[in-house]
Amino acid sequence: MIDDALPESFLNYLIVECGLSDNTIKGYKSDLRNFSNYLKCIGVKRFQDARASMIIGYIEKEKDRGLTDNSISRGLVTIKMFYKFMVMEGKISRNPMSSINTPKLQQRLPEVLHYGAIEKMLQTPDCNKKLGVRDKAILELMYATGARVSEVASIKVDWINLDYGYVRCQGKGSKQRIVPLGAAAVGSVRKYLQEVRPLLSKGKDDEILFLSRTGRMLRRKNIWELVKKYALLVSTKSNISPHTLRHSFATHLLEGGADLRSVQEMLGHANISTTQIYTHVDRKFLKSVHKKFHPRA
Repeated sequence: MIDDALPESFLNYLIVECGLSDNTIKGYKSDLRNFSNYLKCIGVKRFQDARASMIIGYIEKEKDRGLTDNSISRGLVTIKMFYKFMVMEGKISRNPMSSINTPKLQQRLPEVLHYGAIEKMLQTPDCNKKLGVRDKAILELMYATGARVSEVASIKVDWINLDYGYVRCQGKGSKQRIVPLGAAAVGSVRKYLQEVRPLLSKGKDDEILFLSRTGRMLRRKNIWELVKKYALLVSTKSNISPHTLRHSFATHLLEGGADLRSVQEMLGHANISTTQIYTHVDRKFLKSVHKKFHPRA
């Protein structure tokens, strides 16, 4: 039986020292569980006894299971970080991952909705119903800020200032940023706060902005289902998710002439290279810019 103490120490290190999100921690935990099961199957009783050849065998096994290169690569990143942690803690003197190259992740272009589809989606909630008012406020805020679904779920009432038009978002690693709100989002959120939220909170002193019909904090899954429901009413694309609004927000800003650094700040990306993917989304737009401004076009 492989000792679970080392993985637990590693995960605690990621939480306390690195400030990684709950979802990221769950992914690392799953990766380590899969690797641990593999080591058990080949008779290895300790993580410290794994060799490079065994890890290569693990990669081959994952390929046989039909996993994509991206999934395998993410799993290897977890294992690499885990063994670096063990070296740092003095549990091993030699890192078996040091001679193994991690496959490069394939960069996927994000799904983006055009302006017309976004506009239709934002007009879909029935604002004659209290949950329709809430849903419209959520959709408007998500498209206005590019916030992640987890960030929207955790927004507190005092994090939003409608008079000055901004909202505070808490992203990965508990990092906070201020994002501007447009007039449409301000109007929708104001209507929700004045007319609907008091009915949902039922007098409870709850600090969370968006509440369920029972007055509780909306879960990420609730918001995902909400976005999916309204998206299917205006688009035949089946892969639309809350992240689609985030991608659309970034792409539409850049198409409108926003600079990359500003978009990076609003999205909460630590590295601008993460934001640069949005510059490759609309090739038609780039072609039109080239044709308009290039002296030899």
